Amino acid sequence: MAITLNTDMAKFIREECGENVYLCYQCEKCSSGCPTAAAMRYRPAQMMRIAQFGLEDSLATDPSIWRCLGCDTCTVHCPHDLSVRRLVEVMRQHVMQERYLAGGLDAVGEEEALRKGIRALGMMGERITAHYNVSGEDNAARLAWTDNLPPEDKPEGLVRNSHADYVYFVGCVSAMFPMSYGIPQGFATVLNRAGVTFTTLGGDEQCCGFPLLMAGQFKQAEALIRHNVEQMQALGVSRLVTNCPSCYHMWHHTYPELLGESLGLEVLHGVEVMCDLVTDGQLELTEPRKGGIVTYHDPCDLGRKGGIYDEPREILRRVPGFQFVEMQQSREHALCCGGGGDLETFDPDLVEEVSARRIQQAAEIDATVLVSACPQCVRTLAKAARANKLRIRVMDMTQFLEMALA
Repeated sequence: MAITLNTDMAKFIREECGENVYLCYQCEKCSSGCPTAAAMRYRPAQMMRIAQFGLEDSLATDPSIWRCLGCDTCTVHCPHDLSVRRLVEVMRQHVMQERYLAGGLDAVGEEEALRKGIRALGMMGERITAHYNVSGEDNAARLAWTDNLPPEDKPEGLVRNSHADYVYFVGCVSAMFPMSYGIPQGFATVLNRAGVTFTTLGGDEQCCGFPLLMAGQFKQAEALIRHNVEQMQALGVSRLVTNCPSCYHMWHHTYPELLGESLGLEVLHGVEVMCDLVTDGQLELTEPRKGGIVTYHDPCDLGRKGGIYDEPREILRRVPGFQFVEMQQSREHALCCGGGGDLETFDPDLVEEVSARRIQQAAEIDATVLVSACPQCVRTLAKAARANKLRIRVMDMTQFLEMALA
């Protein structure tokens, strides 16, 4: 029996993201490491196979591509360094732009889970493009987290100070969700104690565009991206720091790719700055009132995508009163928290399953504190600790370091 191959899909994927799907020989290592493979009709390896055969409709009308966390565990496991995540991003763009936004829900198929999830992603995209943040709140409220800062930790020139050492790009989660206010507040305190000045874009900061990228709406994100870059370049400060790994990934990788040129900025994650402050002796650390076992959760965008593993561990080892212990899966093999890839919008129940597995790994080593370096990871894992009745305190690195300041 003759087999007819349609190479259009493979060609399209390679042109869009550079991935050569024909290098996949179905070893299934990507699928074995995928945190959500069990919830997919088409596992990561099968997605590659479908692309090889050009069966576009199979992926376009199925929830599998939307249940990908974008965590890049597949790439770490792949002998050829193929990224199923990149394939998924391309397909999401295609489905959202060419099917849903062009033809409505009927153009994406009849499966209810798919229709419900895509509708939710479409509504999220509308919120971001209308209000410039994921919450849909007034974007002018981006500095609400500063209201409770002690006067000594609230810097002069908080907005658009061209003489500051850093521009702090706060990110939507830390800026717009009161539960996460402690993260930027802690970072502001740490910087102030070290004598480091920072400023912000205030209400001119807009969503970095990462949620839109993962929702198949990268075209809609372009205006936000160009706005943010223009605001930074107009301000004239050459160093940008953020505590959000997704913002870091966008500024460090996606923005220069989109614009086709260097931004002329040094883009840093907060743990890099804090590690330098600790190792250079600019911060005096003391033993917190209550110590214990601390472990670290590697955010996917900071670890696997950003290669930043050592700095957060160096900080944790220098805080007195705590014993640092690794979880069973760590560094490049760390299990995703479940909060990536817009899965929280598409399928929140699946997020809870993944986060429950991760928080259990912290419980297995008797951790009393789990530290991450991502506002979304902290939100997701803190919720998992409460849901599973585990006495584990989940904190961001900024909060943990602030707790140890003398």
